[in-house]
Amino acid sequence: MLLKVAYALLALQASAVHSFAIGDETFDYVVVGGGTGGSVIATRLAQHSFRVALIEAGGLYEFESLAAVPAADVLPVGSDPNTQAAVDWGFVTRGQPGANGRAIHFARGKCLGGSSALNFMIYQRPTRDSMQEWADAVNDQSYTFDNVLPFYKRSTHFTAPNTKLRASNATTEYNADAFDSNGGPLQVSYSNYAQPFSSWMNLGMQAIGINETQDFNSGSLMGGQYCSSTIDPSSELRSSSQASFLTAIKPLTLKTYSQTLAKKIVFNEQDRATGVQVKGIFGNTFTLSASKEVIVSAGAFQSPQLLMVSGVGPADELKQYDIAVVADRPGVGQNMWDHPFFAPSYRVQVDTVTKITRNLIYAAGQLLNGVAEKSGPLTNPVADYLAWEKIPQALRSKFTQGSQKALSNFPSDWPEVEYISGAGYIGNVSNLLSDQPKDGYQYASILGVLVAPLSRGNITIKSSSTDDLPIINPNWLDDPADQEVAIAIFKRMRAAFQSDAMAPVIIGEEYYPGVKVQSDSDILQFIKNNVMTLWHPACTCKMGKSDDDMAVVDAQARVYGVQGLRVVDASAFPFLPPGHPQSTVYMLAEKISDAIINSS
Repeated sequence: MLLKVAYALLALQASAVHSFAIGDETFDYVVVGGGTGGSVIATRLAQHSFRVALIEAGGLYEFESLAAVPAADVLPVGSDPNTQAAVDWGFVTRGQPGANGRAIHFARGKCLGGSSALNFMIYQRPTRDSMQEWADAVNDQSYTFDNVLPFYKRSTHFTAPNTKLRASNATTEYNADAFDSNGGPLQVSYSNYAQPFSSWMNLGMQAIGINETQDFNSGSLMGGQYCSSTIDPSSELRSSSQASFLTAIKPLTLKTYSQTLAKKIVFNEQDRATGVQVKGIFGNTFTLSASKEVIVSAGAFQSPQLLMVSGVGPADELKQYDIAVVADRPGVGQNMWDHPFFAPSYRVQVDTVTKITRNLIYAAGQLLNGVAEKSGPLTNPVADYLAWEKIPQALRSKFTQGSQKALSNFPSDWPEVEYISGAGYIGNVSNLLSDQPKDGYQYASILGVLVAPLSRGNITIKSSSTDDLPIINPNWLDDPADQEVAIAIFKRMRAAFQSDAMAPVIIGEEYYPGVKVQSDSDILQFIKNNVMTLWHPACTCKMGKSDDDMAVVDAQARVYGVQGLRVVDASAFPFLPPGHPQSTVYMLAEKISDAIINSS
């Protein structure tokens, strides 16, 4: 209890007004979830003098973990179901057939900042054609790339790479016009330290036909490049939604309820959301009422859960738990997208994370370097180089006709694969630190990610209470086309590693899985034994047209079948665009808050 009180006191320093959550109160808007989307929409509404309550089950990641340090992003994300972290919810999937029955820990941020406080800080935007697909899917052309670009810009403050501090072989191109010099508080920049392995991966990608490109923030993704990250260049620390919006702006009419769990959305007899019943830091239950709207930004797992325990969801499922049905919406919790990955590993002749984990003196020196010089490997988020492509025809032609047809439904500029630099041994991602080999060698990996997946998962509830975490079933590799693409991805990564361009940095043969893995069936077994989430769950309260029974929200993020309720986070995406979704969550929160303000 004393620890909880201490964190509550510390939270006073990080928000304009903090509540110890002891009794009923009325606001204009009540926002559930102080993560990537919720922090933005709560801040923007409060900036326009609306009285806003922001409910967050967690506390402050800066005081409860090392998450502010970029390289510490590897600490809480392991696949081991027993993984425990101070600011993580501790979700574990059901045993997955596509992962050979393994149940996987699925990291999600439980703190102000949400998963923007746990992610790998990669910032890039979707493609033009994928956003056109979004606009068409929801029958609203305001979602085309050009029309949402101002909302992407609104959140961000861009800083160009520091060429004086970065290595000369880590030159990074960028498009300054993709950002606004008068943009928002979220810092987008480049680490002053570039991972040495990334320059070799760049050469390997070029050797297999993936050339360098200018940037990943202007509507195109094909090619390779050092990526921009949500890192504050003044400190070389993580820039989360909490650090940027809640702390930097501090609107006076925003009251933050941290360490407070949303229990149920309250509806009146006209099926209008009028507030949220919550459990406070001391275990007390009370209601925060909303005179205008309730906005749910609890993430792809808990937004659908909160809707369901409140009576909005598949009627048959709700009745199993004696939940009164307010609106029968069969799409709640369905249509889950995610980006799964796997990674072969090699011994290399450059410094990687392996050295930090095995040499405490070196690690201590780099910690001091990070503090004093704002440089060194601890200021790098480990993954700093990306490349994208569609599977080349030589491999694509071997896919079944069904797989080729299914993949052809994605736009031409939507890549099927993302390759990410991994400065260390990955394995099955059980524990990215303790799993580093202890044989004295340095290790590096390339992560192969399916970014045009055809498998869909779902989220269900196990009780009528949000105290019980929902059941998560991602269904990775369930679709045969995903399996064919995954095998092709492995072959492409192996070709890059074994190219002449990378030969000078590679020591010996492939370390993991090893050269004995050659047949497609053996490759697929390796993939299933090691496949892992890239932590991009989305679309479980999908946006769609009114005649789509599986749609949960309309183009303004308003929940169908009720009034006064919106969902604003990655769960509201109609589909998961290619790439890393944090930029699009920021965009959506900016766009919806703008619509609310302009209609008030």
